[in-house]
Amino acid sequence: MKRPLGLLISMILGVGLGAPVEAHPHVFIDGGVDFVMSGPETLDALSVTWLYDDFETLYDLSSRGIEPQPDGSLSEADRETIRAAYSDWPDDFDGSAHLTINGQAIEMAWPIELAVDLVDGRLQLIFLRKLEEPADLAGKAVEVAFYESTYLFAFKITNQPVFEGSEDCEATVMPYTPGEQSDEVQQNLAMLSREETPDIANVGQLFADRIVIECA
Repeated sequence: MKRPLGLLISMILGVGLGAPVEAHPHVFIDGGVDFVMSGPETLDALSVTWLYDDFETLYDLSSRGIEPQPDGSLSEADRETIRAAYSDWPDDFDGSAHLTINGQAIEMAWPIELAVDLVDGRLQLIFLRKLEEPADLAGKAVEVAFYESTYLFAFKITNQPVFEGSEDCEATVMPYTPGEQSDEVQQNLAMLSREETPDIANVGQLFADRIVIECA
């Protein structure tokens, strides 16, 4: 049975590991989104990269009894252990990469082709989200917001987007810019206990880095 995202977060954070006092966010993830194209302006899928913070990496590996190889890599058996655990995506998984075309949210399939590695000592996951139908991006307003809805996970785009299979599109990363509204919300979130969740629907989008796409 799949577990709700809130339960997974609680399991991740555990006790006695020196987690930050603030309730939101708990886990910090760098990474980004690449675009898998089947034609110059036709989008088939998003390739999503998560690079966990040092604390979360340490907790994840130690909780599974995994120690990196002398060269800092993971053995194939350890990769498979982590891959199996993360492939059981929770029922309320929201994907972290939220695609809109002309303001309309685009449905995507469940994550597939999960790849696991250590990069500079940090746990990296890469997975594919296929669109239900390929989308023509020519002349359309296309955006991907990189966030988790409850903001227990704080996502930041650190990888420059790549277009696989096309040279006719360009991507511009628009980092989150603090503002009066988001600053006030963040202060309120920091006052919540570990057991509380925000009463603001989709609060994570207030702090989202975004990718704006233009196709000729």
